[in-house]
Amino acid sequence: MLAQLPAHLQSESAFAALFDHTILKPDATLQQIMTLCDEAVANKFKGVCVNPCFIKKAAARLGNSGQLAMAVVGFPLGSNRTDIKVDEAKRAVGDGARELDMVINVGLYLSGDKDFVRSDIEQVVKAAGSIPVKVILETCYLTPAQITELSKWCVEVGAAFVKTSTGFAARGASVEDIAAMRLATDGTKTTIKASGGIRSLEAAIMMAKAGATRIGSSSTVAILDGFRALKN
Repeated sequence: MLAQLPAHLQSESAFAALFDHTILKPDATLQQIMTLCDEAVANKFKGVCVNPCFIKKAAARLGNSGQLAMAVVGFPLGSNRTDIKVDEAKRAVGDGARELDMVINVGLYLSGDKDFVRSDIEQVVKAAGSIPVKVILETCYLTPAQITELSKWCVEVGAAFVKTSTGFAARGASVEDIAAMRLATDGTKTTIKASGGIRSLEAAIMMAKAGATRIGSSSTVAILDGFRALKN
């Protein structure tokens, strides 16, 4: 199974750094967030992705470990006003977020208000400054052509990643979603994050093979344990 991974991800350290270790459920407790941070440090994941109220404490817990504190913006519906998203992004960065995962307004996109949605993305990216922004499309609501169009906008406004899903909708990431994203992102600085429903080593490998350069999961420890078992 591990042979299916791109060559640069076949070491444990490289594979672990592929993951954003995540808890975004509404009943997450502070103790769970602290445990999440400790697991990220122990396993050398890229970082932890949490709701904004936890960012300051997560950043303090991670300290100078090298693992990043990441906050969501406009999560999970994406239907906040743009100025609210901008304010949320700035406050998260001020609290120590070193990456942001923002949700687009998919309802307005499907209503045909494309100018608003593109501007919404662009304004959050600008507000974040040097902090990388991952743009969550919620791909279960979109056709491949729509995914490609939105991904193109993400490239044009300088988003660091285009991302599949929140994990709160009808389904999460698929290989087909990533293929549609790659039509816009291949050869650019914008890369792809797969998230939503990725709970097994097999699923993670499938996403990495398809072209995801980052994976969000709440099952990251189990996935890495599975990697280690096969490696050894």
